[in-house]
Amino acid sequence: MIQIPRWKFILVLVTCFLGIAYSLPNLMSVDSQNWVKTNLPGWMPNKTINLGLDLRGGAHLLYQVDIGVVFKEREDMLVQDARTSMREEKIGYSRIGTLDKGMRVVLRDAAQGEAARKILRNLGQDMVVTSAADGMTLEARLSDIEVQTIVNQTIEQSIEIVRRRVDELGTTEPSIARQGDDRILLQVPGANAEDLKRIVGTTAKLTFHLLSDSGVGGKRLPMVDEPGRDISIERRAMITGEMLDTAAPSFGQSGEAVVSFRLNGVGARRFCKVSTDNVGKPFAIVLDDAVISAPVIREPICGGNGQISGGFDVQAANDLALLLRAGALPAPLSVIEERTVGPSLGADSIASGQVAALIGMALVLVFMAGSYGLFGLMANVALLVNVALIFGILSVMQATLTLPGIAGIVLTIGMAVDANVLIFERIREELREGRSPMSAIDAGYSRAMATIIDSNLTTLIAAIILFSFGTGPIKGFAVTLGVGIMTSFFAAIMITRVMVVTWLRKAKPTNVLPV
Repeated sequence: MIQIPRWKFILVLVTCFLGIAYSLPNLMSVDSQNWVKTNLPGWMPNKTINLGLDLRGGAHLLYQVDIGVVFKEREDMLVQDARTSMREEKIGYSRIGTLDKGMRVVLRDAAQGEAARKILRNLGQDMVVTSAADGMTLEARLSDIEVQTIVNQTIEQSIEIVRRRVDELGTTEPSIARQGDDRILLQVPGANAEDLKRIVGTTAKLTFHLLSDSGVGGKRLPMVDEPGRDISIERRAMITGEMLDTAAPSFGQSGEAVVSFRLNGVGARRFCKVSTDNVGKPFAIVLDDAVISAPVIREPICGGNGQISGGFDVQAANDLALLLRAGALPAPLSVIEERTVGPSLGADSIASGQVAALIGMALVLVFMAGSYGLFGLMANVALLVNVALIFGILSVMQATLTLPGIAGIVLTIGMAVDANVLIFERIREELREGRSPMSAIDAGYSRAMATIIDSNLTTLIAAIILFSFGTGPIKGFAVTLGVGIMTSFFAAIMITRVMVVTWLRKAKPTNVLPV
């Protein structure tokens, strides 16, 4: 005899109720959704599925990372470190300069060649050091392994910084992925391309430098507030953007927009020491190779707090604070492809998906009702609940629905009744062999279980693989397919079984399916 424990019966009903409840916000208008979020308790169902770029519209930007800038900075650093080390070891040289991914030094005395080579080898991991036949000219280059490591780290860091900046804008479910060796694809639903380019494309490399009195060994940078004027600063920064703890827009004493910042422990101690040793001297605040301010250190600054002023308006102060909080890009980004997806195209896609889903569902409902009668109608009810469960779970997950995701839902609708077909056909076979309705139904559910598990498990594994290795639209398809498989299994095995058992107990029929 078929028996369902009371707790399992209650669990099925509660699951169906929650699935329907959490899917309902997706059917509300935007005004109704806002009212629910504002007036009802937070634990009430109020989340909706996020629409992807192809449905909601938004910005599609393909950036190229200027890796050459990173290697140029590394080359300059190698030269500075080599110059300092050679002076400490009293090794004379006539020329020193940069090479492609390395540096070259010409010694004055070949006898010091071995000591110089040791210094060059210690400049970094896996440095490749070569020397000319006369032993006077030495070259040090980054190894191929180190070059690839720098490239990968630069791209990964750039992606992370871009993600932080986009998150600061308050956008939902951006898609950020690496393409090729030096490109980053950014897709943000509902975003304006110009706003994204203004925030994402700015390097925002902030450094504090002392001014160079002699100009020897320094570098000249333009003043933002005084076009045409430039000043000489020390190459080595006393404070870098990585030492910032936080930054926020505010207003100065005279009412102008400024950016207030707080340094972390390391930055605060270093700024305290440098400011104490250089009272009365000016220092430069440099943003992306331009001096935005050059105040004088009037007293030691040891609290770790400060302000950056530079003739900002409110929007510029907000943008700069956002960029400083997110961190500086390790290399400049340039847009090489820009596309804007309009919301009208997304509306057309949604409408087409709805039509496809409704047609597919209608055909399935008609087929099941015509083939299996009352049992087919029960399977149809389970299918409708199944669709509600899919949307409810996707809403709770705050998943992003894309056009391929709609295709996954349509495919799930077609596959959802597959388990019921297997069960019902098994019941027919048992009835042909002379079993009673109760016994045939019990055997149908139990003996079809292995086949149902096998078919659903293999499809679920395929969905997991697609999600693990796919990107963008492929992930969207995999999510809806995977969720649909699990809800379909639950609907076929549990929901229809509850309905069938309840009907059997009430009606006690002598015939259940046409043989």
